[in-house]
Amino acid sequence: MGVTLAARAVLTDIQGTTSTTIPGHVYADAVAGLRRWHAAGLQLYVYSSGSVAAQQTLFGDTPAGDLRGLFSAFFDTTSGPKRASGSYATISRTIRLPPGEIVFLSDVDAELDAARAAGLQTVRLLRPADTPPDATTKHPTAASFDEIALTRS
Repeated sequence: MGVTLAARAVLTDIQGTTSTTIPGHVYADAVAGLRRWHAAGLQLYVYSSGSVAAQQTLFGDTPAGDLRGLFSAFFDTTSGPKRASGSYATISRTIRLPPGEIVFLSDVDAELDAARAAGLQTVRLLRPADTPPDATTKHPTAASFDEIALTRS
């Protein structure tokens, strides 16, 4: 498996756990991928059902350090529902990029369908621990960020 795409931005719905007593959890391959794409000049954004404050808490205190500086902005459902294409159009306008220059990464097909309907490129994350063996999707797939090659368009 592997996905190769050209883009100017990555929008991800990275989920994690937050606590006031333990660091947030982010997969090591996600950290490496985010750092790689940031170094290559791609703009990185988070769109999560968790609040912007919760996202900043998660990425501000991880075993890999404070990752907030990798991101250009954080979005939550104040931009609209994650399963509505209009939400992705709103984010595209907010970051001032055409939808086709944004790659959306998610493990939820309904969200990917909405993003694709808005014109974004999509990649379905199929983490072995979180994906049923018989899962199917219409989107390009990757089991880890290591399988996603992005170049700046």
